[in-house]
Amino acid sequence: MTTPPADLPNVDVAHLRLVDLAALAGPDGPRHAPRILILYGSLRSRSFSRLVSEEASRLLRWFGAETRTFNPAGLPLPDGADPDHPKVQELRDLAAWSEGMVWVSPERHGAMTGIMKAQIDWLPLSLGAIRPTQGKTLAVMEVSGGSQSFNAVNQMRILGRWMRMVTIPNQSSVPRAFTEFDENDRMKPSPYYNRIVDVMEELVKFTHLVRGRSAYLTDRYSERIESAEQLSKRVNQRST
Repeated sequence: MTTPPADLPNVDVAHLRLVDLAALAGPDGPRHAPRILILYGSLRSRSFSRLVSEEASRLLRWFGAETRTFNPAGLPLPDGADPDHPKVQELRDLAAWSEGMVWVSPERHGAMTGIMKAQIDWLPLSLGAIRPTQGKTLAVMEVSGGSQSFNAVNQMRILGRWMRMVTIPNQSSVPRAFTEFDENDRMKPSPYYNRIVDVMEELVKFTHLVRGRSAYLTDRYSERIESAEQLSKRVNQRST
């Protein structure tokens, strides 16, 4: 095994590949580092979804991405505060900054956590004529305390489609997550860790492939015949 980077002790560098930009982006495509926002779905002091998100962030940076992680502590329940609440505004600003996202949720009672769903619910489908998530890439991952399950990733995949995101084919589910981390809170070598490497590599590739073309890929006839004013009025109707 070739000596790995200091912050990625469990990868075999001989089999790790840098992303080939020429194979994915056109000559006029963006060349800045892909901007990836990471969300995790637990407030526990030792949160395994957060630990997975940290492993994901390290890998994404190795693959050439810029990452930012949102801490959900202090985020109010959806509709429990005004959109100008500082935590809501922070989340929305990060969503606008990003070109792709990673969602990592624990599975609780056979579903994603309420904390994960609250973050997604605060991401609006539209802000005026701007769609903060449309055309952006998404990777979904989950952790569980018991046997392997895919309920949370399946739900998040549905939500990603609803948010008009390009959800990549690969995904990760880590069972018995409490056994997969060492005393330094680093994920141990395993097929589960290898899958996370796969998912992050694929996310960066898809982000390079999509981001310079997302406006064209999401251009729709039904929206071309609707003015920005009409769109804003339709999607921002006042609740009764």
